[in-house]
Amino acid sequence: MDQRAPYRPDTGPGQERETHEWRRKADVLPISEFFDGSPVPAFAIDADHVVTQWNKACEKITGIPAAAMVGTSNHSQAFYRHKRPLLADLIVSGNADEAVAHYYNDKVKRSILIPGAYEVEDFFPQLGESGRWLFFSAAPLHDESGRIAGAIEVLQDVTKRKFAETDLYNVQARLEELVVRRTSQLAQANESLEEDIRKREAAEAELLRRNNELTELNRKLGKAQEKLLQSEKMASIGQLAAGVAHEINNPIGYIFSNFGTLEGYILKVFEMLKIYETAESAIASPDVLAQLKDARERIELDYLKEDIPALMSESREGIARVRKIVQDLKDFSRADVDQSWQWANIHRGIDSTLNIVNNEVKYKADVIKEYGDIPDIECLPSQLNQVIMNLVVNAAHAIEGKRGTITISTGVDGGSIWIKVADTGAGIPKDILPRIFDPFYTTKPIGSGTGLGLSLSYGIVEKHGGKIDVETEVGRGTTFRITLPIRHTEAASEKEGET
Repeated sequence: MDQRAPYRPDTGPGQERETHEWRRKADVLPISEFFDGSPVPAFAIDADHVVTQWNKACEKITGIPAAAMVGTSNHSQAFYRHKRPLLADLIVSGNADEAVAHYYNDKVKRSILIPGAYEVEDFFPQLGESGRWLFFSAAPLHDESGRIAGAIEVLQDVTKRKFAETDLYNVQARLEELVVRRTSQLAQANESLEEDIRKREAAEAELLRRNNELTELNRKLGKAQEKLLQSEKMASIGQLAAGVAHEINNPIGYIFSNFGTLEGYILKVFEMLKIYETAESAIASPDVLAQLKDARERIELDYLKEDIPALMSESREGIARVRKIVQDLKDFSRADVDQSWQWANIHRGIDSTLNIVNNEVKYKADVIKEYGDIPDIECLPSQLNQVIMNLVVNAAHAIEGKRGTITISTGVDGGSIWIKVADTGAGIPKDILPRIFDPFYTTKPIGSGTGLGLSLSYGIVEKHGGKIDVETEVGRGTTFRITLPIRHTEAASEKEGET
């Protein structure tokens, strides 16, 4: 029998909260301790559709404080003018497929990562000044017996992307109209050529000019489409990486906890074993002593007493390293949803990025870190992580043959900080040096690179009001030097708006 509670609407804003009931039910929900600190807007409900969690990011995107939501069933009022179930309510109510299809039609799709979860993208006119586009997903929460004990719903503001798609569509429509107009003009030019032979040379020049103009327009359209594709690809990779890191972090957590308990148990067993070994001398029976000696030699007791602590130490170190990699992966893939500028430790971002790209580097070069004493800077941390990643991976790819070195150094220069990424690779020939920051330009084989890495890095550094310089010598290596202002200025914001 399905034990899941049906959807129960509240009786209005004055509904009694029944504090002790929802708090007791919330205690059994498997919600992480860091739920409220997550930068991703999210809330959770229990089996009775009562809100148990409403994090700060959710407060920010809806404008409704947690105190007004937690303990009530009023969560739909944050998104709709009329009372209706949200995606999380439909999952808790049961028969999710029919209910979800009824309310969201063909907008909904099943999650490919989490069983029983759904994803929807929709417009909410009452959010913000002119409405917001939200991508939201909901997943069931199960109790120890496997029954649905609630649901969690995660939101993502995709308004900027939707507006960008609309702008691209309008640009494409205008370009297509211009193509039709230009084609018509070319036809008229051809008719003029047939009517007046004496103007043939002038008409051919005009035709060539217009063809070149049309080719340039088509190239710009292709570039815009590819940039959008790359942006969507990076966003999907970042979302997938964050999801995978979250899924790995939960089992690693309880494995780490259980491992500590197991170490304690083994120490107690060793303590008891020591007492047994001491008691051997008091055993009078020769047969028993012989059996003990045979067993000790057969199981190699002395070796086990030495090897087990070593194995436990190595295992603990391995688990700790996995946890560090997972944390670095989460830090690196964190999306700046609202593109807010924040103060960040550059060294911490470099270390996280090096941990993520370790597999690209470790077989080719040794990484040397020469960090100076630099302050935190006001920046978009995940975008600067992307720049460091591009430069380090390019440095590793530039090293061929014998093992090389990649040196990362930092320092302060007045009101700015600088970061250098130097390699002992092949260097960059002078004839291609002026083109390295051009979009889609790459010297790598087809399929091995998009040619967008340095171009995107250049744009990110410019957005921060900084600059990026390069020094290179063929056969000796290349050094990229990034200069960034410590404080984000209004001038940098205006420059960003122009681009």
